[in-house]
Amino acid sequence: VQLVESGGGSVQAGGSLKLSCAGSGFTFSNCKMAWFRQAPGKVRELVSTISTDDIMYYADSVKGRFAISRDNAKNTLYLTMNSLKTEDTAVYSCAACRSWTGYVYWGQGTQVTVSS
Repeated sequence: VQLVESGGGSVQAGGSLKLSCAGSGFTFSNCKMAWFRQAPGKVRELVSTISTDDIMYYADSVKGRFAISRDNAKNTLYLTMNSLKTEDTAVYSCAACRSWTGYVYWGQGTQVTVSS
């Protein structure tokens, strides 16, 4: 099983980035997917989730600015991030397949840095 994130980078405040997470080795379409982030010195936080029937959840801190989507044909999860703020700076990781103990599969993460 692999989850490979891409699309991170450095951007000025107010800018946009689109993260991708390519999955393999599991049935992508059968799994709830999520984006998490962890800033230096802070606990990991849930950013957004998307269910198998495209029900979406967003943390209050990103609502209205971020959009999660999935392409089951490409086994890929996306996070479109607009109006980025310095406080969005973090390592963003995707996770797949929610179980009663948490998400089963995790990507390695991609750095997003937002400068003022």
